Amino acid sequence: MDRRSLLALSPLVLAAGSAPAWAAAGADAVATVEAFHAAMGRGDAAAVADFLLEDAVIYEQGGAESSKAEYVQAHLPGDIAYSQGMTDTVTDRRFSAQDGVSWVLTQGRTTGTYDGKKVDRLTTETMVLKKTRGAWRIAHIHWSSRAAPAS
Repeated sequence: MDRRSLLALSPLVLAAGSAPAWAAAGADAVATVEAFHAAMGRGDAAAVADFLLEDAVIYEQGGAESSKAEYVQAHLPGDIAYSQGMTDTVTDRRFSAQDGVSWVLTQGRTTGTYDGKKVDRLTTETMVLKKTRGAWRIAHIHWSSRAAPAS
């Protein structure tokens, strides 16, 4: 993670009065979120699935998958197809971590083309991660978006 990314995260870090170890744990969780998205973008379904806990719950646009297996079977192929035609820009990212649990809150903009249609969406994402066997794994994802204002 570069210095600019850490500065964007600093409001929550400073508000929590954290120690460097806490900041490092949160930065590791953020790196997991970024690696999850990179795997999605390159179409690596196995890598995406590896980031999820077996009992992960995914909420998206009012729907829900109640396990990793359900998400991998039902929604992951469509999410991969969608993300491969998109460019995601993070406009704000914050995190917090405590006792082996971290949450990463991201706002951004997604642009591109999907199914022959232009996409321009403002996005929000919440990921809750748990430290398991020395690695961060995703326990919960909540995605939502809305059309970006016309420019």
